[in-house]
Amino acid sequence: MKEPSRQLLWERRSQTPLLVLAVAFAVAYAVPIVAPDAPPPVHRACLVTEWVVWASFACDYLVRLGLSPARRAFVRTHWMDLAAVLLPMIQPLRLLRLVSTLLLVGRRARMAPQIRLTTYVAGAVVGLLMFGSLAVLSVERDAPGGNIRNLGDALWWSVTTMTTVGYGDHSPTTGLGRLLAVGLMLSGIALLGVVTANIAAWFISRFERDDRAEREQTAAIADLAAEVRALRAEVSRLGGAAPGAGAAAPAPVPAGAGGTVPAVGAASAPTP
Repeated sequence: MKEPSRQLLWERRSQTPLLVLAVAFAVAYAVPIVAPDAPPPVHRACLVTEWVVWASFACDYLVRLGLSPARRAFVRTHWMDLAAVLLPMIQPLRLLRLVSTLLLVGRRARMAPQIRLTTYVAGAVVGLLMFGSLAVLSVERDAPGGNIRNLGDALWWSVTTMTTVGYGDHSPTTGLGRLLAVGLMLSGIALLGVVTANIAAWFISRFERDDRAEREQTAAIADLAAEVRALRAEVSRLGGAAPGAGAAAPAPVPAGAGGTVPAVGAASAPTP
């Protein structure tokens, strides 16, 4: 059995700590936005937590890059991790670290394909709703003429935008807020497509499995019918050959004194 690589071992061991740090990062990101009037020590603690978590994720990325046998391929396939590490000061992109970590955890989980995809979709929906609500609230709360002033407004806007309903009662007025709206709408459409494709794939696989079972049963019945026909032919052949094979030839009888051979089974003539 092939032993796992050092990179895979590192990823397995760092999975739980990264998830804990991601949750801590989400809390530290959300508290200043949800409670802007919190005491200054709380804001400082959240800021320190964000930087500590960011440094931890940066170290994790560098370690995985160093352990990877193909570093260029690693950079291409983990571009979201790199973007989240290099762009920590842009608030709308900072929660991508949480989303990528949750995807990483789900990708390593040992589940059935449908369950794993359902977990991906559910985690992506929750993460995007959190991301959209907090991000748009942070940029729209103090905007002149804005109508997204609290977390409830932001969450309602995220739900209506992500589902592409768009009632229009709440909408962003800043350029960054509208950019977030575009990203949330595209994400909602993509998730809806993933769910639809997953359901269609499940039905197709189910139909293919039933069709394959039916073909196997048909082939088994055809084989049994061929065997029955062969057995019937063999029985017919043996039954036709039985009468000739079962008749015994008469044994030769030595000639008598008169040179005549009495018939087998004939009564002897009375002696005068």
